[in-house]
Amino acid sequence: MGQKINYNELSKEVSYALRHAPWEFELELDEEGWVSVSQLLDALNKKKSKEFIGLADLDYMIEHSEKKRHEIINNKIRAFYGHSIPQKIKKLSETPPSILYHGTSIESLEQIKMQGVKPMNRQYVHLSEDIDTAIMVGKRKTETPIILAIDTEKAVSHGMNFYRGNEKVWLSDYIPYSLTNVVTE
Repeated sequence: MGQKINYNELSKEVSYALRHAPWEFELELDEEGWVSVSQLLDALNKKKSKEFIGLADLDYMIEHSEKKRHEIINNKIRAFYGHSIPQKIKKLSETPPSILYHGTSIESLEQIKMQGVKPMNRQYVHLSEDIDTAIMVGKRKTETPIILAIDTEKAVSHGMNFYRGNEKVWLSDYIPYSLTNVVTE
């Protein structure tokens, strides 16, 4: 592992490569978002002039990241969630906790009332397992976020699917406003 590597910056660059612009790194993701570790490392090391990045650096980045954004399995790496690329990343539907939360702004709430909770610039709607995380996410948009609670059992009975993002983040394609309850306003 390199001593001069800024692992926070490395995490951001890997996220950018795997979530938003794989073509800039000459990466081709499979349908589940996987790419070979060696291909990613080659691309990162071509772009870097300062330090060499190896597998141990990726492992360290993943292990010590505050938010679990990536995983490595069988010499392949992917981002768990947050993709904005045109190619839809396929996820397997799973059973979520009975309540999930979505943080948003009062300005966005009016649009959500008319159109539901949509992925916007991402492929999936991001949902949190706890209110505190939803508040933190909502605060990216406003100082006083609105928190929506989603009854996932009711949503599933209405045909909604949920996918695991990581240990705190869940994903969905879309949530109608009628399946949400405002927790804070």
